[in-house]
Amino acid sequence: MTAIDKKALIEKRVNEGLRGQWYPVCKSVEVKASRPYGTKLLGDKIVLWRDGSGKLRCIEDFCPHRGAPLSYGEVHEGHVACRYHGVVVNGDGVVVRVPAMPECALEGRKAVKSFEVTEANDAVFVYVPSVDRPEAPELVMPDVMSDDAWSGFLCTSVWESNYRYALDNLADPMHGCYLHAESFTLAYGSKQDLMKLDKTDNGFRIERVGQTGENFDWTEFEVYPADMFCFLEIPYPPAAGPGGVFRIIGFVTPMDEHTTKVFFWRMRQVEGMARESWRFLYRAKMEKTHWDVLEQDRVMLEGMPDDARKREMLYQHDLGVSRIRQILTRAAKAQVEAELKQDSVAAE
Repeated sequence: MTAIDKKALIEKRVNEGLRGQWYPVCKSVEVKASRPYGTKLLGDKIVLWRDGSGKLRCIEDFCPHRGAPLSYGEVHEGHVACRYHGVVVNGDGVVVRVPAMPECALEGRKAVKSFEVTEANDAVFVYVPSVDRPEAPELVMPDVMSDDAWSGFLCTSVWESNYRYALDNLADPMHGCYLHAESFTLAYGSKQDLMKLDKTDNGFRIERVGQTGENFDWTEFEVYPADMFCFLEIPYPPAAGPGGVFRIIGFVTPMDEHTTKVFFWRMRQVEGMARESWRFLYRAKMEKTHWDVLEQDRVMLEGMPDDARKREMLYQHDLGVSRIRQILTRAAKAQVEAELKQDSVAAE
């Protein structure tokens, strides 16, 4: 394996998405015991459902008989049954029944991959194993999500762009005063500044030097062995109702090389009766303005070519963009080297 080949493998891994990670794939309410839910993760089709006890299950969205999508089928006695010929597969990927041919040789065979899956804060997370981390470590979530003083809503959106663009966008606070200049909460502040980047215990913080509390002025990324998220805060005027600052917590999931699913928890520190007032006001008035902002991001990123990174000319404001790319590349390098080592040992 040449150095050039290894470099290409690392770039391919970064572009497809890291393995050895927990990724949110949908809202908890979307996975039911009555029907399967299909989606994509790192280029692979997966299907999720709840078994007879309500436990989440996740396997490849592939019937081992002829390859039909299991997500087109139904949940049968806690398993998933293919619509094409009725083959029943359990949550471990084992064929438990072939109704068209009793005692078929397929029964009892593990035929498709299964995935570890869990729920946290109204979202379903799936673990994609890697050679260096085949078993799922603990999923780490932001502290405010378990704090009763905070309340919020989860929103998701699918963007037709590579996930790296979404991460770059979040690591770029300076775009707020331009792209979102006409929004309710982001219409303020200077359009000139410098950026500074500080390391934190679990990641880094990128922020404007000369402005704080006017706009989307900083982002903090937290990076753990098996997941990564970011958060930022937006100052709220009195017209936005009771409570403290508006905090957005973001996760980014690569569905495939050209499609991303973003997960944003919109949080506010607000308690008692004020909590219910804010939640009502948010749903009735504020939510639309935040969807408008999200749409501005989506349209901009979807309009960028897939190879933009080969032609871009970064400058001082892109400190956060450069750092998040370094983090992805280092992790991808470790994964590729572990895979090459495994292949070498197997070949001996």
